[in-house]
Amino acid sequence: MIAADMQNNATAPTEYTVTKTRAWFAFAMIFLLMMSDYIDRQIIVSLFPHLKEEWGLSDKQLGGLVSVISVVVAVGSIPVALLADRFGRVKSIFVMASVWSMATISCMFARNYAQLFAARAVVGLGETGYGSVGSALINALFPKRLHATLLGAFFAASSFGAVLGVVMGGVIAEHWGWRAAFGAVGFPGLVMALLFLLVPDYKNVVVKMRPTIDSTKPKAHLMRMLTTLSRGPTMLMLCIAGSFQMILVSTMWSWMPSYLNRYQGMSAGNAAKYAALLVLCGACGAMFWGWVADRVGRRRMSNKLVMLCFTTVITALLFMLAFTLPLSHSAQYIMILFAGFSMTCTVGVSVSAVLDITHPGLRSTGAAVHAFAINLFGLAVGPFLSGVISDMWSLQTAMAVVPAVGFVAAIFYWKASRTYEADAAAVAANLH
Repeated sequence: MIAADMQNNATAPTEYTVTKTRAWFAFAMIFLLMMSDYIDRQIIVSLFPHLKEEWGLSDKQLGGLVSVISVVVAVGSIPVALLADRFGRVKSIFVMASVWSMATISCMFARNYAQLFAARAVVGLGETGYGSVGSALINALFPKRLHATLLGAFFAASSFGAVLGVVMGGVIAEHWGWRAAFGAVGFPGLVMALLFLLVPDYKNVVVKMRPTIDSTKPKAHLMRMLTTLSRGPTMLMLCIAGSFQMILVSTMWSWMPSYLNRYQGMSAGNAAKYAALLVLCGACGAMFWGWVADRVGRRRMSNKLVMLCFTTVITALLFMLAFTLPLSHSAQYIMILFAGFSMTCTVGVSVSAVLDITHPGLRSTGAAVHAFAINLFGLAVGPFLSGVISDMWSLQTAMAVVPAVGFVAAIFYWKASRTYEADAAAVAANLH
């Protein structure tokens, strides 16, 4: 490993670091595995009506089956990313995909809530770190001018995966039972895990850490790493903002099938299909807003974070009005779809900003810090919090109240926009 060569790669943002063919093959595999990740993660939400009927579960318990994955992903994201940066991204992702696929298959054999909850936790263990490590690969293999667009597309794959998971789960459960749904999505993930071994990795970058702490203990090394990771306030602001927005997103993803089933009288299968269209709008929105961010950021980098201030507020208003106003079912659904198109505006843009303020040698870890925050304080909170509100009042109340978190997200994106350019410049200066 030659540090000079690695620095040249890190500071050549306008070129591909491998051939275009290999880079785009890598992106295709990263995209497909992100879909598999969220198929396995979100398939459970279309099975809520079946589980509620068979096992008599409360909404809080149902929400816990979604939240447990985000909690495990959050806890393990930073350690896994550190290992990936040390031992290689491709090998790490192969192991991750194998674990989450086998754990999904094991859900078929659960005989009670505790067993299913444990199996879902192992799914989360496998998915730990995938988003951050995959982001680092994209960031390293492609020119900087494509980063926000491709990261938006990468995280849009989570929406596409969630769509397939919800639709497949609903259809398969109606015809062959909810257990068969887990097997149908778990086995393809194992095949994709093997194919991922053909993806090119990038070499590690030597990370020079100032010896500000005179100790060789692991804790001291970790403190030096975190100091090098981000030297300004932007990382914290992005993590807080992203977490609040993910509370909204995870609530809509998790509870929309149940809402349509209970309040619009749809069958579980039809509710899953209509809810999947909302998630599909989110996938298209993630790619669209990533494309917009790349363009508004050309004149001034911070413009893309300012854009998020407006889109998060619009999302919150649309959802709150949709679940509060006395609208017809069709009018309400149309408003929900418009809100869904903007609710995922932050996913690719936030990560691209995080990577801009992170040393190239710690890309996976930088993305993992962000992933830790949005999983533990965002994706894990939304389904469970909504379930608690639903048990106390109603699911209608939960769907109307929770979107208000988007206003808080907007405030912190604004704060991040004020320091983003300075922090990115500081990182760039330390590479020379």
